[in-house]
Amino acid sequence: MKARTRLAILECDTPLPGTAAQYGGYGGVFKALLNAGAKAEGHTSAEDILDISTHQIESDLDNYPSIADVDALLLTGSRHDAHANAPWISRLVEYTASALQSKRVRVIGVCFGHQIVARALGVEVGRNPDGWEAAVNNVQLSKKGQELFRVDNLRIHQMHRDIAFAYPEGFESLGSSPVCSVQGMYSPRHVVTVQGHPEFTGPIMKEIVETRHKTGIFDDEAYKTHAKNVDLPHDGVAVGAAFIRFLQE
Repeated sequence: MKARTRLAILECDTPLPGTAAQYGGYGGVFKALLNAGAKAEGHTSAEDILDISTHQIESDLDNYPSIADVDALLLTGSRHDAHANAPWISRLVEYTASALQSKRVRVIGVCFGHQIVARALGVEVGRNPDGWEAAVNNVQLSKKGQELFRVDNLRIHQMHRDIAFAYPEGFESLGSSPVCSVQGMYSPRHVVTVQGHPEFTGPIMKEIVETRHKTGIFDDEAYKTHAKNVDLPHDGVAVGAAFIRFLQE
């Protein structure tokens, strides 16, 4: 029997209260996604093939697993800027670069995590001059993106105004949107990232959109635009299934 993949989820933020009450940390949100993806691939649950550990690294710089003790990493999203130089972000970039350089550890990056992977590979990340993408949006997939996600075009939750500005040398594009040209990147048995949030559900996104409206991050017009899209159908499970396949390549 093939040994289960040791996957460490690096939690780069803490959820809002409603989401935390249901899932705990973002590790719990991603476990739900991976379970759904594993079931779509014919497994009983993700535990059939993965040994999953979670590590809150935003608030604890010493909570990283040894790279020798993991086979794969998953970097979550975050409300923070991937281009910032706060000590915990700089530490995350260094750790991710070490994992990538090992060529053994597979790395999944989601939103902020996607940008951290890009930064660790030497790509510029920063504020998007075209502004926010939020709630369910369409991503025009590349041929490789269609192959990986097994859909023609990807509907996925988004919540970002930062982007990676280019692709690392040797990495394949997974897709683009009118607001963000780098929606994901891929290197076989090495890296897969997405700028969107496949792990988000309508209720998770609704809580974020409403909170950002109340705190003034989204004005009334932006709130109305994003709020009407929080419950649209999306392909999160298709991305979760692609993550499962990637981990088994």
